[in-house]
Parts: sequence; C-alpha cells; structure tokens
Amino acid sequence: MASHVIIGNGPAGVVAAETLRRVDPHSEITLIGDEAEPPYSRMAIPYLLMGRIGEEGTYLRKDAGHFEGLRIRLRQGRVTALDTGARRLRLADGSGLAYDRLLIATGAHPVRPPIPGIDSPKVLTCWTLADARAIAATVNPGARVLQMGAGFIGCIIMESLAARGPRLTVVEMGDRMVPRMMDEVAGAMIRRWCEDKGVGVRTGRQVVAIAPAGEALRVTLDDGEAIEVDVLISATGVKPNIAFLAGSGVAVDAGILVDEAMQTNIAGVHAAGDVAEAVELGTGRRVVNAIQPDAVEQARIAALNMAGQAATLRGTFVFNVLDTLGLISVSFGQWQGVPGGETASLVDQADYRYLRLVFDGDRLVGANSIGHTEHIGVLRGLIQGRVRLGPWKDRLLANPLQLSEAYLARGLAALH
Repeated sequence: MASHVIIGNGPAGVVAAETLRRVDPHSEITLIGDEAEPPYSRMAIPYLLMGRIGEEGTYLRKDAGHFEGLRIRLRQGRVTALDTGARRLRLADGSGLAYDRLLIATGAHPVRPPIPGIDSPKVLTCWTLADARAIAATVNPGARVLQMGAGFIGCIIMESLAARGPRLTVVEMGDRMVPRMMDEVAGAMIRRWCEDKGVGVRTGRQVVAIAPAGEALRVTLDDGEAIEVDVLISATGVKPNIAFLAGSGVAVDAGILVDEAMQTNIAGVHAAGDVAEAVELGTGRRVVNAIQPDAVEQARIAALNMAGQAATLRGTFVFNVLDTLGLISVSFGQWQGVPGGETASLVDQADYRYLRLVFDGDRLVGANSIGHTEHIGVLRGLIQGRVRLGPWKDRLLANPLQLSEAYLARGLAALH
C-alpha cells in the first residue's frame, strides 16, 4: 500500500489529497500543515477582514469530518528537512515521516524588507489567520495606516483594509501601482481611482526607516517625507517556501523546478502551487505563477502522476483578475509585449476603461484590461487557446472591441 505525503495544506495540498483518494482508494495519505487552523484559503482573508465571512468561511472544506471521512490524515507540524535518498521528512519537533510519493505544496511567505524598525510589533503582514486577527484588532475607523506595497497581493490587502474605514496611505517602490501586472497607462488609472476613493498613494517611493513615535510609528520615505501612523502593513511580495530543501538534491531556482508532470528532478517528488516553477504556456520560460486556479490544476496533475496515472500540464497560464475598490482590472499572458509584436489599445480616462491587446504574428498573446469585464472570458480563450486570428488580427488592430466576434469566428473555424 503506497504512502503519499503532502507538505502544505492550502488549496493545492487539499485538492491533491482529494484527487489521490479518488484515484488511489487504498493508499495512505498524510496532509501536513504548519498552522493550528483547519486547511483554509489565504485568498479568503480579505473577505474576513471586510466582515463578509467569519473565520470558518475561510476553511477550504466546511464539513468538520471531511478529511477523516476520506481517510486523509491531517498532521500539524513544520517540515525542516527532506532526505530524498531515504524518502523521509524531518519535522521541527524532531519526529520523522517516511513516504513513497511526496508532493511539496508549501506555498510562499511574505517578504520582510531589511528596513530599520521592521520588527516593530506595530508592523503587520496579512498572510495568515493570525495576521488577520491582529489587523482586525488594530485597523479600525479613523486609524492611521500605511501599507508598503501595491502589487497584486498588496492591492487585494488594500481593499480589505480600506473597507475597515482607516486613513490609509499606500507606498509602492515601482513607478506605478501593480507594476508586474499592468502597464503605465493602466497603473496610473488604478492609482487615480484609489486616490478618488480617499486612499493616499505614493509611487516610486520606498520606506527607509520605521521608528517609535509615542504610541505610534514614524515612517520615513526615501524622499524625506515622514508619516506618522498607528500601524504599518507590509505587503511587499512573497517568496516560495523552499529553504527546508537545502541539501535535499531537489533542484530549485526562484521556485522548485518541475516538468510537465509536476515532478521535480527527483523521482517520486512532485511540487505544485505557489512553490512550483513550471513552464509557461506559449513562451517555454519557467515562471512561478502564484494564482489559486493554476495551483489546484498543478496539484491535480501531480496527484494523478503520484498515483501512477500519466497526466501532463499544458503549461502554466499567467493571468490575474484584480478588484481594487470596485475597479476590475485584468492581465493576461505576455501583456508587456513581445519583440516584433504589435499592439492595439483604447483608453477612456473619464470612465476608467482601458483595453490593450498584444499580438505575436496573428495570435493574441497578452492583454491589459480595466473596466471591460465583458471580455474577460473571450480574452482568456483567445490567448490560452493560442488561436490563429487570420484576417481578424487586422480587424482587432483597428477595433479591439471586436473580441467577441473574433472569438466566435475563429473559435468556430478551429472546430472544423
């Protein structure tokens, strides 16, 4: 009887465990998490802070007996080392655990920039349920709050903070908001939207010092500006949890390198989710694509292979959908542009609407969009499907709003 061990009990780990049980009914399955709570979704924490759900609403499976009923053993602990030769894990409490097949789904952790004063108890992150409890206790109406970071995760956190009614300022070191997701036009539009909603925004700025100021904090920026706040939220990005793999022989770069079966360079060891560095669809480059839909699909593929059923990932697909204080923005694929490629764009500053399409030959390979929510599904279909547009490419260059017509015309053509 095979013994499957999964490190990490977030969405990827849970889906992998459930997939394994479905296709391998007699195996032993152990799901390890390093927090005291039941398996939960970090992406639900903003809704918790907004008061839309309670803590139980963040749980990935609401039935208390769900995992027991599937004979999936939940174990709390932090894995500190992996011996791939002996197929054995070591945990922080000194215990060990053997495995036949292993999935690493350890996710990521918040980056703590090396700033004097960053270890102050009034500097919080927003990543765990424990973090959410600390924020709920301190970020209240009228509280002075500064957030470092306005990337994708930072903007999600910002929305949950803003809903609590503080006086909020956001500092982003990039030259625009969400710089790894949006071009200059889109980033500036999102900034203007946030400022119109009462959020102070500083782009192209960095926090260089944090110091006590009575009961508050004095936060100094690199241009000399000093801001007094009651709490500082650090949202400067995340990095994959791979430190425990030192000496294991598992190949890593930014994340854990995996093939199309989500297997590492070590037979029987797989990885999925925010910790995995997989090949991107259409480009062949390796990327860590930290979005939940990709994480659970990677986990499903990994679990099937762990159970001996061959399955492959077509390629990780980079896309992000962001709700920033009610403004919906989207990025797909190679939105930055490609060498020799062409672009088409429409801008409506007054109504906060923006659409930019990126072409490589007659294929649509990337897009930025704000406000055009009706096109999200079509954009994904055309880009992920690598649809050859033929004459529709020139029509879209002339009028990007003909996306639905192009999708119907070329999508149906591809079926015949």
